[in-house]
Amino acid sequence: MFPRLACTFAGAFAGTVLSVAMALGSLPISAQAEEPVDPTALETRELKDLFFGEALFHAYQDEYFDAIVGLDTELKQHRLLDDPELDPFSIHYGQAAFAVGDLELSYRMHREAGRAIQAVLEGNVSQPIKNEAAYRLAKIHYHKQQFANALHALEMIQGRVPERVRAEEQFLRARVYMQLGRFEEAVTLLQELKGEKALSGFVQYNLGIALLKAGETEEGILELDGLGRKTGSTPGIQALQDKTNLLLGNQLMKAEEFDRARNYFDRVQLSGPFSDQALLGAGWVEAHAGRYDRALVPWQLLKQRRATDAAVHEAMLAVPYAYGKLDVHSTAAVNYGQALDLFGEQVDTLTHSIESIREGKLLEALRRKEASQVQNWVVELRKLPGAPETHYLLDLMASNDYQEFLRNYQDLNDLFERNKSWLQSLDAFEEIIALRRSYYEPILPGLDVQFRQIDARITMRLEQRQRLASRIDNLLVNRRPELLAKSEETESRLLLENIRNILSSNPQLNSEETDARVARLEGILKFRLSREFDERLTRAYKRLQALDEVIETLQDTYQRYVRSRQAATHSYEGYSDQIVTLRAGLNRAQGTIDQLMARQGNMLEQLAIQELEAHRAKLENYQIKARFALADSYDRANELQERRQDEQKIEQYRQKVEQMKEAEAAATADGEALPTDNPPELTPDNAEQEASGE
Repeated sequence: MFPRLACTFAGAFAGTVLSVAMALGSLPISAQAEEPVDPTALETRELKDLFFGEALFHAYQDEYFDAIVGLDTELKQHRLLDDPELDPFSIHYGQAAFAVGDLELSYRMHREAGRAIQAVLEGNVSQPIKNEAAYRLAKIHYHKQQFANALHALEMIQGRVPERVRAEEQFLRARVYMQLGRFEEAVTLLQELKGEKALSGFVQYNLGIALLKAGETEEGILELDGLGRKTGSTPGIQALQDKTNLLLGNQLMKAEEFDRARNYFDRVQLSGPFSDQALLGAGWVEAHAGRYDRALVPWQLLKQRRATDAAVHEAMLAVPYAYGKLDVHSTAAVNYGQALDLFGEQVDTLTHSIESIREGKLLEALRRKEASQVQNWVVELRKLPGAPETHYLLDLMASNDYQEFLRNYQDLNDLFERNKSWLQSLDAFEEIIALRRSYYEPILPGLDVQFRQIDARITMRLEQRQRLASRIDNLLVNRRPELLAKSEETESRLLLENIRNILSSNPQLNSEETDARVARLEGILKFRLSREFDERLTRAYKRLQALDEVIETLQDTYQRYVRSRQAATHSYEGYSDQIVTLRAGLNRAQGTIDQLMARQGNMLEQLAIQELEAHRAKLENYQIKARFALADSYDRANELQERRQDEQKIEQYRQKVEQMKEAEAAATADGEALPTDNPPELTPDNAEQEASGE
């Protein structure tokens, strides 16, 4: 019966696949990254149904599609039961109906989740459950950037929400207020949440931003400063603190408070994700203060880092700029030349990456299983042959919009592979059915002949048993001992009756002695039958009961054969239409998924190409600036060299004049005649002529 169960599940699976594919393909571009579902929210009582437990298991593994399929299948089958209250799943029915919406939200099926949660809000459920449903609905609207709708859903909450989501509900409400420009109300809520350990760091960061937006600049800076001073316990918190310090440094640098800004840039970890921006900012702080020699320290360190980072590109121009300000134009020219070489290499790399994306190499890499299994897989993609330079795509791929497109594409690809696997399974089912047909059809006709023979014998024996049972029942009312006679006794009785018939038809053979002897024998036989009647009747009942047991075993064997015969037929009959229907449904779903994948893939490619082209245009602009700056540096270096040469020639002329004066003084002392002409005026022109010997 396995193929029937498999086909039934395949039908439910195909329907879910199609609905999920349509939901994934219709998500808006503004959708935000989802928070993972809390599996403990699904398990609020003792587990009674194994299938519901299986869905919980998949939810704990973040396998939301499998959990949704399992719950949808169970809910559908539960609704079709004649007595659903006898099903253990009925205990978890309300949980499952609510959990489907929660899981669909985690799978980014916003419309399906919204309908499920809206049904809960309109249903006859307790207020705490309605409050939680309103919170989930508000989260859907927030992720879709429908902030007014999110606030409306939050206002539907009456009383307290369940304790396990109370803090998240308040945090969501505060973020909604911030998006709607109600910063004072957001500040009030966030200040109440400062003690929540689960939201530690995030509350302070949002509180600082809200204070800045509300016009309380110093309070906001103090709040963010407190967060930036802490020692993070996890990489995520450390990254948040680095981001906070970088934000404060940039904010103060714009306000021209360079000394304060330098302190915040110095707090950022040199190995963190924001270290490049911090090094660049630290250099500009010193440069704006006129300390170009000190600005070179962070810029030179940044210059040695990854050549694909935008901060490194800016540092490649900032370093020679600082050398130029220090009048070291030759070194500046060398560094501008290095920048031109790097920019040229990166422009070629970006051009190759754009061509690779247009050839479909990016989507091919995203479809690989490593894309969701390997840590830092975005960076690892660049190691594949022909893959694009993904370092330029890190910021793009970290954005919420691109993450949504990316996850949708990968989920659609997963659905495509699942459908492909199910289509292959249907082929395997057909092969199994064909094998069963080829095995059973040749042997079933012979078995049917034997079965009919055995069936006739069983029918005859059942009729005989029925007659015996009827005769025994009659003996209880009408005592007839001769019916319980043994075979030899019956022969003796018949023999005596035959003798009587002979004697009656031949009177000459009859005598009193003969008649007495026959009567004596008949009396002995009747006496024996009458005396043993009760014992024989009891024995007959016992043997009839033993016969009933044999007949029951025979009938059970008969029924087993009938069931086996039916199962053999059902194992290959009646599946063709189902398989054809399922294959057609899966093929339709496959076509829809293929179209949606092409649409999502095109969006991914276009966004990536636009990002790379923007980087390439920026690098080409840097190239132009570097070329002009290189030429200017050469001119300034040549001018400086000429000026130094002029100064050197003047110095040589001065030395020659001094020598002439010393010679005159010596000649005067010896009484020699002095020349009447005065020495020529010292000018750069005649100094150069004198130095050249003209």
